[in-house]
Amino acid sequence: MKKTILAVLGAMLLSTVAAAPATAMAGAELSWQDCGDGLQCGRLTVPADWAALKGAQITLGLAKLPARDPAAKKGTLVLNMGGPAQQISILRQIKDTFADLTRWFDVVVFDPRGFEASTEVRCPNPAPYPTNGEWVFTDRAAFAQYTKQNRRFGVGCAEAAGPLEGNLNTWQGARDLEAVRVALGERKLNYFGNSYGGVLGVAYAEYFPSRVGRMYLDSLIDHTNRSWTEWVLARAKIKEDNLHRFAEWCATDRSCALHGRDVLKVWDEVMDRAAERPIPAPGAGADATASAALIASRATVSFDATWPDLAKSLSEADAGDATQFAKPFAGAPDPDLSRITMCADFPFPTTYREVKAMEARLRKTAPRIGWTTAWPMAGLCTGLPKKTSYPPHPIRPRGLPPILIVNGEYDDTATPAYGRRIAAQLDGARYLSAKSGHALYWRGIPCVRDYVHRYLTTGQLPPAGTTCGPASS
Repeated sequence: MKKTILAVLGAMLLSTVAAAPATAMAGAELSWQDCGDGLQCGRLTVPADWAALKGAQITLGLAKLPARDPAAKKGTLVLNMGGPAQQISILRQIKDTFADLTRWFDVVVFDPRGFEASTEVRCPNPAPYPTNGEWVFTDRAAFAQYTKQNRRFGVGCAEAAGPLEGNLNTWQGARDLEAVRVALGERKLNYFGNSYGGVLGVAYAEYFPSRVGRMYLDSLIDHTNRSWTEWVLARAKIKEDNLHRFAEWCATDRSCALHGRDVLKVWDEVMDRAAERPIPAPGAGADATASAALIASRATVSFDATWPDLAKSLSEADAGDATQFAKPFAGAPDPDLSRITMCADFPFPTTYREVKAMEARLRKTAPRIGWTTAWPMAGLCTGLPKKTSYPPHPIRPRGLPPILIVNGEYDDTATPAYGRRIAAQLDGARYLSAKSGHALYWRGIPCVRDYVHRYLTTGQLPPAGTTCGPASS
């Protein structure tokens, strides 16, 4: 009897918190002002913690890319491009990518809590990154030192977060999204979530199913699976398959620096040699070398556009110069807060022993490169304070309209297994397969964009079992 009463009280609390955004923001109105680059910007006040509505308040910064013809628009589409990361500054740079959507919608984005135009958390110490971008740790002492640095970063962020400490997760973000819907005056939420933006979309569908209008989830990351093993195995398989696709491309394309050779054999020989003794990398520094772990970490097999450079780098390493694998990492790192939110949502194992055990398991099924997928989440999350989290869990929301989900068959970040698993849990959802990689609408695949536009404007889903061809189709 006592357990029954507690269960009922718990359900009442959850329903109250779920309804909180509509109640708290019922009187909110957005005021838009021009803010450059064709955007209009506004601000919205929300609770720092949706479980404590009378507590501290924060602001969300929003931006709108207005519909081309206001008289003909079909409504508002809220967009999240993933990350977790700021949205407004990114939209300024790539607004042409989403310009087609302004034929029918005002396109609205908002910076997640803690990021840039929203109430910002400025961590006093930058997030650490492994030397040369090598996420695979072969030395326990090096991992321990990195863990110490990441903990220092996380503690500093927590101290700087003020009322946002412990409230930077997708549970809170889903309620922010509902507050945005209310403030926009939209009866239903039309939503486009890319990559990590899909995690936010699924959370919204779980907690506010009756408020979902049309929802498109692209390159969906699975937050419904508690099994770290299954989650990582799916990534490892696709990454290993991508190395084989790279080898097949090289066999047919004369521009490949390894054309006419057995690419997988070359890979194995380079890796064996680097495992025995790191290969010199003179162009990266007088004493620079590339270990097998570094080469596997830096080999970009997931995107076809990177294959020519990978072939050239592998050919040079085979000849004794691994400079291209050892050069300092040139890409921009994720925002500091990205790992705070991600690790609150995905609190997977991070001890050296656990990750090495997973690596050993993956080496049996994905021995050439897929095994490296055991490490990145551990590298992001190790040492971070774990006061609260929003862990993965199965979902079964009721009363949802049809949702369109698209994952790329070659995506080792958001694998097709992720999209199919979530589609099976959302009544009426339609899974569209695409023979491509990550961020399919963003990449401009005509087939995907056509189906997305038709769905968002008319509600028509692709026929069951539809597959979009390569990006060139």
